[in-house]
Amino acid sequence: MLLEENYNPLKLENQICFPLYSVSRLLIQQYKPLLDELNITYPQYLVLLVLWEKNEIPVKDISEKLLLETNTLTPLLKRMETNGYLQRNRSKTDERMVIISLTKKGKDAHQKALEIPQKLVEKLDCFSVDKKEMEVMKSILDKVIATVKN
Repeated sequence: MLLEENYNPLKLENQICFPLYSVSRLLIQQYKPLLDELNITYPQYLVLLVLWEKNEIPVKDISEKLLLETNTLTPLLKRMETNGYLQRNRSKTDERMVIISLTKKGKDAHQKALEIPQKLVEKLDCFSVDKKEMEVMKSILDKVIATVKN
């Protein structure tokens, strides 16, 4: 592709970013009905995934895990607090640090969310991508993320 004589680097079909962007959008669309049951968005789901792994962590840690700037994350966390999923509190040891912790509603959502990955797999099963191909794709994307973020 890159070595072709008439290669045009500005053609949409030659962009690596476009299929990544498209698949991301399309997968998030598949999540939407599943997340609507919890009344959360996909970015809020990602925050909950982080907090279900380790509760009571600084905003900075969530920001690093999700590759989001804190100015993007803060309004999201405020909405989640308003909706009762989490609490934001100043650290007792460092006033500059905001600690995020799950509320009972946030913890209870974990049980409801357990079925989301399997339901998504069932939805995606209609595509012609098998589990092994998905694992390879994820591994490649993880490498790309690690390279680009550094």
